[in-house]
Amino acid sequence: MAKEKDSTATPLLRDLFQFGLYKRSQGRIVRQVTFAALAILAVLGSMSLSAHTGPTPLWHIGVPLAVGFVGVWAAYRLVNRPAFADFLIAVEAELNKVSWPSKSELVRSSLVVIFCMGFLTAVLYTYDVALAFILHWILA
Repeated sequence: MAKEKDSTATPLLRDLFQFGLYKRSQGRIVRQVTFAALAILAVLGSMSLSAHTGPTPLWHIGVPLAVGFVGVWAAYRLVNRPAFADFLIAVEAELNKVSWPSKSELVRSSLVVIFCMGFLTAVLYTYDVALAFILHWILA
């Protein structure tokens, strides 16, 4: 028996050309941060593209500008796509349940991590120097 298609699923292409916002007030912070990250990636990618296009101003400026605009529009529509927006809404709901550490707890934990990283760096450096000395002594 073949699976039936879900009638609530909308095609991506149709979602890209809608202007409405899906569940406007829910998950607003996570959606804004996700959009900003995706838009920055699109803009940086289009800026990188401008270095590799032709010498004429149309190719050097117009094509990267168009690609950047399409990337930013796709990012905006992606964060308002129902399936992705519901995921981001759930992410924000879970982040609201997190118990964040106090400042003193954060400082103590950070110091422990930094100390452990320094200690392990010293141990690995000692092993490296000792093995290099032994290999130099054997091969010389």
